[in-house]
Amino acid sequence: MKQPRAWQRMLSGRRLDLLDPTPLDIEIEDIAHGLAFVARWNGQTRGDYAYSVAEHSLLVEQIFATLNPDEAIKWRLAALLHDAPEYVIGDMISPVKAAVGPGYGALDDRLAAAVHLRFGLPAQIPVAIKKKIKQADKISAWLEATQIAGFTVAEADKFFGKPDPALARTLVIRLRAPREVRDDYTARVAALLRGS
Repeated sequence: MKQPRAWQRMLSGRRLDLLDPTPLDIEIEDIAHGLAFVARWNGQTRGDYAYSVAEHSLLVEQIFATLNPDEAIKWRLAALLHDAPEYVIGDMISPVKAAVGPGYGALDDRLAAAVHLRFGLPAQIPVAIKKKIKQADKISAWLEATQIAGFTVAEADKFFGKPDPALARTLVIRLRAPREVRDDYTARVAALLRGS
């Protein structure tokens, strides 16, 4: 029996094997483009543009840096790339991930490891750093939920925890055209790789 196709052709011309991804087939332009067109919250957000995973990732990196100013720049890069696999597998809301089961997590882990290696990070991010990235991710989710996804503050507090009020007041969700977000994401990765 013929095996089903398990690879995707990228705009860069790369052919990414989803079951056995290699760092050589990963390009930042593909990641940035894909993430700029993947909507968070299944597109159920206010505004004229979808709130993209690329925009979310930029916010998570900003929050991570604010909360952890002494962490190495490579961990800021890890925060920016924390949802990178979604450029090919999409963004599923947590209830859907739970329904799909462990297969989604395994696919996500393989893709994340290849992305990390491609950009000079360890395949597996240290647990302590992952926890800090998750903290920034939850603050971002709270901000998104209350500012553009229709959650009340009480609902967001219940599902994502209460962020520091001063931090929550200073961060505002922006909805922008995918091209603009894609370019900013690519530029931010380049800046972090340069060490700035």
